[in-house]
Amino acid sequence: MQKDNTTLQLKTSLRRNALKEIELPVVMETHGGYGAIFANCYFGIVDGVAFESKPDKAAALAKQRPTWAVYESDCVMALKAGIGNHLPVNFLDLDPYGDPWQVMDAFFQSDREFPDKLAIVVNDGLRQNIKISGGWSVGSMAGVVVKYGAAQMHKNYLAICRELLEEKAGQRNYTLTRWAGYHCGYLDQITHYAAILEKPAEARARAQAGHDAA
Repeated sequence: MQKDNTTLQLKTSLRRNALKEIELPVVMETHGGYGAIFANCYFGIVDGVAFESKPDKAAALAKQRPTWAVYESDCVMALKAGIGNHLPVNFLDLDPYGDPWQVMDAFFQSDREFPDKLAIVVNDGLRQNIKISGGWSVGSMAGVVVKYGAAQMHKNYLAICRELLEEKAGQRNYTLTRWAGYHCGYLDQITHYAAILEKPAEARARAQAGHDAA
């Protein structure tokens, strides 16, 4: 898919609003790029993790944010290996210019400490692919394309995003308490969404009991 770089202002606004929900943000950027989002949103945040597979970009990120842990690696493989779990990440930023769902799965399935409150912001580029294929060629859509039908996937993609995010977050006992989302970019091919996830009191109590027993 051709990258659409016209939505930086919208991405910045979405992230700044989500940051207001987290008292002491510890950010994980799964696709750091050249650091435009950091410069507009995360500058001044001391603790964070960033992944970037391109060597030149990773080097630029490390120079830009010396107090962060910056890894030149594929974020999915790194998350599965437990990279970055030394920090209590409570703000997850996914900006893959394509399918975010494998990254989200890797995060929620990773061996890490999950906070009581977690913010997730996403730049999702799957809608163009879904318009062309109806979702059948996208592995992460296998379950929902059966439910919605290929002809309705493009129209209902924002609702699908919310449904999938709630499902994946539920694996870690999170409940979605706030949500914002919209389509943007050329022909509305990009989907931006943000979610605030919180653990119910009983889930927090079980987690604390398990921690105390250990």
